[in-house]
Amino acid sequence: MAEAKEAGKRFGVTYDVLDNHDGELVPTLDVRLQIIRKIREWNADVVIAPRPNDYHPDHRYTGVLVQDAAYMVGVPNVAPDTPPLAKNPVFLYSQDNFKRPNPFRADIAVDITPVFDKKIYALAAHESQYFEWLPWIGGYANDVPTLKTERLSWLTKVQTRVISQELKQALEKWYGKERAAAAKHIEAFEICEYGTQPTPDDIRRLFPMLGK
Repeated sequence: MAEAKEAGKRFGVTYDVLDNHDGELVPTLDVRLQIIRKIREWNADVVIAPRPNDYHPDHRYTGVLVQDAAYMVGVPNVAPDTPPLAKNPVFLYSQDNFKRPNPFRADIAVDITPVFDKKIYALAAHESQYFEWLPWIGGYANDVPTLKTERLSWLTKVQTRVISQELKQALEKWYGKERAAAAKHIEAFEICEYGTQPTPDDIRRLFPMLGK
């Protein structure tokens, strides 16, 4: 939780961390109601979550829980202690490389090249994950620099991904070919069928950085 708060400071945002422990998340009614209440409290326009097919059970069940909350955020009799939303948010899946039962579809692609260093700086706040746990379980713990001054450069290399042809095409849709060709780092999202289905104008309103 302390690392999440520090990452939030580096991003310039605040995090609400729910009391569900690592590796123990399950899609119960209680947790679904927690998520419904939070989405309502935020009066969210956009909600982003993993897809329900993922290597980590916490990620999978987060995807299921957010899907289960998608319609219910507007139902007054569910979690009646928080006012229902007048309009369902746009629900988006974050990018992944899983192929079954269906591969990720890039509906929205954002060029994050100008802020990639800021993203890395925020990720580095999660020291236990990016410099300890993931390298240990991935078998590359010996590659992690011991000096903190070297870790940002190392993490930048680890987090740099090749932009696939599919992602390039999605980027071109929103930025044009010339602008898309200059992008080095992107974030992509798939529109979930369970929330509001945005028009291209809606997407540009919700993602005002597109094309800029």
